Amino acid sequence: MGSSLRPIEGLVTEADIIAVQSDWPAACDRMYKHARRRIKEIDRVARVHRDPFEPILPVLEAPSPVGEYRKITEEILLRMPDERYNARATAEAVRAFLMLRIGLHTGLRQKNLRELLLCQPGTLPTSERKLEDTKRGELRWSSRDQGWEILIPSVAFKNANSSFFGSKPFRLILPDLGRLYELIEAWIERHRARLIGEAADPGTFFVKTAKKISTNAAYCQNTFYEAWRTAIQRYGIYNPWTKRGAIEGLLPHGPHNVRDVLATHILKRTGSYEQASYAIQDTPDMVAQHYGRFLPQDKSEIAARILNQVWEAA
Repeated sequence: MGSSLRPIEGLVTEADIIAVQSDWPAACDRMYKHARRRIKEIDRVARVHRDPFEPILPVLEAPSPVGEYRKITEEILLRMPDERYNARATAEAVRAFLMLRIGLHTGLRQKNLRELLLCQPGTLPTSERKLEDTKRGELRWSSRDQGWEILIPSVAFKNANSSFFGSKPFRLILPDLGRLYELIEAWIERHRARLIGEAADPGTFFVKTAKKISTNAAYCQNTFYEAWRTAIQRYGIYNPWTKRGAIEGLLPHGPHNVRDVLATHILKRTGSYEQASYAIQDTPDMVAQHYGRFLPQDKSEIAARILNQVWEAA
């Protein structure tokens, strides 16, 4: 690298190159110290030019972000095709519904959601040891709790060493609300197999629509993102000409934004970074740094609600 250096008029002289070539390690040390100082200077003046929250701003600014985002799932149910006449379109609509609903209930990252395994009814659940080895979670029926359970070992998470887990697995019983269980069972019994077709079954809960040339129905990072984005475009974005779509001003986005929705919703309701961190399996510091889209008036409203209880009791 040093032998290929050439002078640049007004910036790098021949003497500079000779000095660097004579003691390369010392030159690297000087460059490292220089870069560290410049980074601190840049941090003071840096501005974010692209707002990662822009696609979902209408949701985040609503009094109830989760309630606002939930309108998309209600739009899917409203426009669900008739299974008797268009079975594949119905299966894809059910898949979109379950993606959004399970995402809203769990706050999982895309990887954990798309790699979630399915334990078919009547079969033994995968052992925790095997789930740890494969670094995947599983959706299974819990006879003890009489509900659909999601179990994911902590090692499957991006922040596996976070204090949130404490080496314990993530376990959540999904609520039987808003037709969730009905459509989970319909998905497992009929719709999932229709989308897999003649392709190999990847064993995951979510599967993509396999084409004739497909050999596998498993999602990858890009295809899962596109499936989520397509659902948002089809059901989430309000179209003033067709009068379809759930939320005016919404823009196309991927599955990661649902974590912003959950964290912001709890922050707006409680003002607690700690409680918001529970919803997305992370730490309060991370929520405060990345997900604290918390307007001053929201903080004032929370404090006012608590103080007003004194006057209401008087």
